[in-house]
Amino acid sequence: MGKGGGCVPSKKRSPLDAPDHDLPHPIRDSSVPIQNQNPSSNAKAPVQDGALQLQAAVKRTKLRIFIVFYSMYGHVEFLARSMKKGVDGIDGAEGVLYRVPETLSPEALEQMKVPPKGGEIPVISVEELVEADGLLFGFPTRYGCMSAQMKAFFDSTGRLWEEQKLAGVPAGFFVSTGTQGGGQETTIWTAITQLAHHGMLYVPIGYTFGAGMFKMDSIRGGSPYGAGVFSGDGTREPSETELALAEHQGKYMAMIVKRFAPHSRAPNDHAGK
Repeated sequence: MGKGGGCVPSKKRSPLDAPDHDLPHPIRDSSVPIQNQNPSSNAKAPVQDGALQLQAAVKRTKLRIFIVFYSMYGHVEFLARSMKKGVDGIDGAEGVLYRVPETLSPEALEQMKVPPKGGEIPVISVEELVEADGLLFGFPTRYGCMSAQMKAFFDSTGRLWEEQKLAGVPAGFFVSTGTQGGGQETTIWTAITQLAHHGMLYVPIGYTFGAGMFKMDSIRGGSPYGAGVFSGDGTREPSETELALAEHQGKYMAMIVKRFAPHSRAPNDHAGK
């Protein structure tokens, strides 16, 4: 039985390059530092010249992949940040980190010794999902299924389902479990139903990570269904391979989204939305 969770995030934020994994396509494999997001787009600054206008226009035309996650103790957040690094490493793609709303009371979180969340990563609203060109959802397991916080978020997407706002959008998953047999695969299997009812396109990573998917010399989370991490008793941090697999999934998803995207698109121009 898997129990999601883990340790408080350390200062380690980026994986070392995996030396033996192969990518399915020739893509840039250089490390891209994770940049702090600015969740506010309402700041009004004077435009000084045409170059700034052009820069803003280019930024708006990037394909945006939302990495939407719930992380109680930090394990899933480690993977999410590595995925953003992977997405940002693909030309024309941008990864955007979001948390889902917390459902537990502050008193309950305090009793569970859950570390407070910083304000760097904003909480997403259901309505914002339609602005994404691709989606990656991450969450810990609860008895082989997604955590209650993520399930509550999906349960609140009824209006989007009614209007089919997410139909055709590529999406994938990544998870954390407490043990090796705790639900790395079943947690994603049971989550695929959410995508099916919305008409979204599930994108697994298969064995595109190459040799890193087959080596047996170390413990690692992840499967053909998506990246994963083992939290153990809560003190284990993600391994370099687990973080590298998450970064690979970000790159892979960005490439798939680019394949689905039209050659020319206006900002926020989503089919069927």
